[in-house]
Amino acid sequence: MYAAERRQEILRLARESGRVDVPALAEEFQVTAETVRRDLRALDRAGLVRRVHGGAIPAGRLDVEPDLVERGTAADEKDRIARAALTELPAGGSVILDAGTTVARLAAAIPVDSALTVVTHALPVAARLADHPGIALHLVGGRVRHRTRAAVDAWALRAYGEVNADVLFLATSGFRADGGLTTPDPAEAAVKRAAVAAARRVVLLADSTKFSQGHFARFGDLSQVDLLITDTGLGPGDALAIERQGTEVVRA
Repeated sequence: MYAAERRQEILRLARESGRVDVPALAEEFQVTAETVRRDLRALDRAGLVRRVHGGAIPAGRLDVEPDLVERGTAADEKDRIARAALTELPAGGSVILDAGTTVARLAAAIPVDSALTVVTHALPVAARLADHPGIALHLVGGRVRHRTRAAVDAWALRAYGEVNADVLFLATSGFRADGGLTTPDPAEAAVKRAAVAAARRVVLLADSTKFSQGHFARFGDLSQVDLLITDTGLGPGDALAIERQGTEVVRA
């Protein structure tokens, strides 16, 4: 197969599945990983795909925001991240739980007998903690976005302006080694920004597929994150680049 034919097929696969990965493509076409990376670079330069960590997504999909049902990828990695995050819960302290599937997994893993004050604007998170007798649960109100089941806009921003929590467990749609934390929706970005300002310590829970992805609304920098908990899909070199900016990295 000629390079042009292979690249056309890679583009078709990316459009059909929403993402292609370098190892899978190398096996599919019986070529080296470096050959696949050259193909992806060529397609990226042509504006047909956007390269992300470990692969690529089709152009035009960068800011397509999946709803919660579509966010079931990397389930094992998210479970490991959530378990690792349990050790960051402050005994008897206060936490903010952001809207996100990995943060929701953390909420589901919190023991029933935990003694915590929890603030969240995410309905799935609140539902997981509503029956925990030792948790003082505060649900932030506002307009609820259907895709993420998260409250946004003025009510939510005002509530977080009145909070001073020990730890924020933060979610993101994308993060980059050069600092950017991004999400597709500006209203959600504003609430995330307010939540970061409301906590003394920020713990980012993000699986490695989010690395190097960029979305429309930027809400912060990695320099504002004290600890990133991710999975081993984030390479040691990338983890070191992040740690050089002052953010501790745990690869669960």
